[in-house]
Amino acid sequence: MKKTIILLALVLVVSGAFAQKGKVTSAQNFKDTGKLDKALEAINEAIDSSNPKAEKSIPWPKTWEVRGEIYQAIAVSQDTNIKALSDDPLTIALESYKKALELDTNDKFSKSVKIKLTLLTNDLTNQAVEDFNKDDYEGALKTFEQILEIQNIDIVKQDSPDAVDTVIIFNSGLAAYNAKNFEKAVKYYREAAEHGYNGARTYSLISDSYMQMQDTMGALSAVQEGFEKYPTDNGVLTSMIDLYLKLNKTEEAMKYLSLAIEQDPENVTYYFAQGTLFERFGEEENAIASYTKAMEIDPTFFNAYYNLGALYYNKGVKQIEVANAVPPSDNEKYQEELKKADVWFEKSLPYMEKCEEINPEDPMTLESLKNLYYRMKEMDKYNAILEKLGQ
Repeated sequence: MKKTIILLALVLVVSGAFAQKGKVTSAQNFKDTGKLDKALEAINEAIDSSNPKAEKSIPWPKTWEVRGEIYQAIAVSQDTNIKALSDDPLTIALESYKKALELDTNDKFSKSVKIKLTLLTNDLTNQAVEDFNKDDYEGALKTFEQILEIQNIDIVKQDSPDAVDTVIIFNSGLAAYNAKNFEKAVKYYREAAEHGYNGARTYSLISDSYMQMQDTMGALSAVQEGFEKYPTDNGVLTSMIDLYLKLNKTEEAMKYLSLAIEQDPENVTYYFAQGTLFERFGEEENAIASYTKAMEIDPTFFNAYYNLGALYYNKGVKQIEVANAVPPSDNEKYQEELKKADVWFEKSLPYMEKCEEINPEDPMTLESLKNLYYRMKEMDKYNAILEKLGQ
């Protein structure tokens, strides 16, 4: 009689365990037939730690694998009622698959979980792209990082231990940058750069990320590193020149600007930048030559015309100051010095007129022309400018 009672007790214990594992089976069946709300209800019972019957199903790897499948199915469902079952189903799916692998000490479920992780990667990629396109950059970053996490799980990595998904790494940097998480942007851009992804451009992005953090030395170091690795790339060279200019390191900027011109002699912006640097050094003849070269390459390049016109205009203004310094008693000398100013204004005029032709509404050009026409006593043109300015 006692043996019968013991056997009956064992049957009850085993049947209780199978009953809860049966919940997992039911959950999977509900999932396979599209009844995801019922599937979720069943799997939640199987992992409910307050339920004594769940003692056997909670440590069972299959429970968590099925839970992952259910949440993954919720994520891709087009039914709004189903989608409302979870705010972040793919994250829960990933956590569930990781839990299944953690519990799978006998390696019985790893192959099937590995397949599901591969499918999950596809769903996460779609979600990351969708988030990015919706300007949810923090969401995109989180999802890209989850993809990287999956790629580093042992059972996934073992097939290609040396494989590196540089596209996802770079996109993680891009999402981080747009989310204003510049430290992570640097981290992922640097990792992409180490593998040569996107060439020198990635170093410029690293530099820009440092600049967003107000770290100019970090930014300069990044473009210098990029230039050493890609010495013929004008993009990283331009970034380095810009940084030297921002740091007022004009001699270094000029050195690399000359190199940039050697590499790309038809780049109009290099000659313009060179002209501004020559002006800063007080080398006006060289500045004039650089601006003139820029105009030859691009006859519509506004900035070169304006800077050269302004150079001559400012020399005229300085000459007026010289004339005004002449003693009032020496009118002849005063008139002589004043005429020298007109020479510079006459040189300035055609460049400012060209600026108006290129950009008729530029207020600084119009203001300069107003003063020049008045100085040159061209009153019809002067009045036309006044009308344009609404004066």
